[in-house]
Amino acid sequence: MEDFDDLKIKIRTPEGTPNVPAREDVRITDMAPIVKAADGDAAGELVNRRWSWPGQGGRPVYNVRSEGRDLAAQRCLVLCDGFYEFTDPTDKAQKRLDKWLFTMKEHRWFAMAGIWRDAHVGEAFGLLTMDAGPDVAPYHHRQIIPLPRDKWAAWLDPRTPAADVLQWLPEGMIEVQQVYGKPPAQGAFAL
Repeated sequence: MEDFDDLKIKIRTPEGTPNVPAREDVRITDMAPIVKAADGDAAGELVNRRWSWPGQGGRPVYNVRSEGRDLAAQRCLVLCDGFYEFTDPTDKAQKRLDKWLFTMKEHRWFAMAGIWRDAHVGEAFGLLTMDAGPDVAPYHHRQIIPLPRDKWAAWLDPRTPAADVLQWLPEGMIEVQQVYGKPPAQGAFAL
């Protein structure tokens, strides 16, 4: 809350202070903290919501392409301290994918651009994606969109064009390290 206060973003907690359990990763269908755009300038609502909504055929929609979409409504900031990408194993004898953790160089936690919707499972969010920038491209052709802190209020403001906010971070702002452990069956981000 102090970080949002420092940025002059008024945060409301309409459902009370979210209970965020200590855990290593957030997996698809897990609950996680988001800040939904709220009425008023530079305001948001801190709530817990499900990551992914059921799509066609019941498959979860957890990532949403940002290109070519009207993203003026139902924006949210997805709070995290990192995100993962997976690559083919460097050791071909291994069956597991290599797991890479991406974090922000200057901040212990950050926000990713997301959207939310009301589905039959309740309100849920998805992470927006775009073509990979220079820090992620060696690992994957697409990436989620981490937002610099000076863009958080703009993302919550539906009057701000999405293209003004959804951009690569300058090269070198994202750190990457290989981590070990069983990769999730589907996507994950760190919390």
